[in-house]
Amino acid sequence: MPIQTFANRVSKNENLTYEQMLQASELMFNDETPKDEIADFLIALKLKGETAEEVAALATVMKSYALPLDLPEGNYLDNCGTGGDGLKTFNISTTSAFVLAANGVSVVKHGNRKISSASGSSDVLQALGIHTNFTISDSIELFNQEGITFLYAPNVHPKLKRIGEVRRSIGKPTIFNMVGPLTNPANLTTQLVGINRPDFVRDYAEVLHILGRKRAVVVSGTQGMDEASLDQENTLALLENGDIHSFTVDMQTLGLTPAPITALRGGNPDENAVILRDLLNGKHSAYFDAVLLNSSLALFAYGKVESIQEGVDLARESILSGKALAKLEAVIQYSQDILKERTLQ
Repeated sequence: MPIQTFANRVSKNENLTYEQMLQASELMFNDETPKDEIADFLIALKLKGETAEEVAALATVMKSYALPLDLPEGNYLDNCGTGGDGLKTFNISTTSAFVLAANGVSVVKHGNRKISSASGSSDVLQALGIHTNFTISDSIELFNQEGITFLYAPNVHPKLKRIGEVRRSIGKPTIFNMVGPLTNPANLTTQLVGINRPDFVRDYAEVLHILGRKRAVVVSGTQGMDEASLDQENTLALLENGDIHSFTVDMQTLGLTPAPITALRGGNPDENAVILRDLLNGKHSAYFDAVLLNSSLALFAYGKVESIQEGVDLARESILSGKALAKLEAVIQYSQDILKERTLQ
């Protein structure tokens, strides 16, 4: 069945079943499927609005094509946003990853270069001196040494190159933004995901349940920000052992200063790297509070703390003590050592 058949159904506002979306997804990864037809299908899905079953099916197929990651069984967390909110905030989840690792959270962070933002996770890491050319064994060794690793999506998803060309031609968020956080090659048990659709938060938690997560937090901030924002506009859901609960957070109760979304805007990768370093050096700002909040949600999802307040306090201590900055420096050193080894070979 050609992908146009599925595009036609979606164009008529028909939702695809899980099995139909599996078929359509396989066609998207087939090199024989014309790229313009894939683009038509993705645009039609976006206009209709993706469903939980469609997102779960695409994530299942996409992960099946990922290179295997030989990590032992364990409690692994990824913290990332779907991207695509167009708000050009700085790299909150990437900064938070160092805070989490400094607190003993096993972080396997899956990211990419910018597609619909000013600076993707991999862009800011590169600006910090952490290259994106890790082999799978490099990534595993980094994790074994530091309890944190970064997986550059094109390195672990070889089938994504062609899809990436299609996404760039569209230039707007697609369902692939929604599935990116779901296709980490590690067998994640827990996750913090920010999405750009407040109306889809509970559905996304259901997708995480379908895909086997034991515990997770899903958040959508102001104007669909794909992180928790510093106001009362966050939509949050907790997945715990199959049950999904909505909850709220109050900035002032947590000791955080409310701030508009404009206060969280970043710039290009070099500018965001400066923000990240200043923050981990203890510079207080809206950026600092945003990282405290998002780190606390991840600590809570991981089960490291029993409350969001406890998570905020733990995140603050790990920054002010220098532990989070030390973790960043250790990862940079590992990256630079790999580059030197390759130069000498």
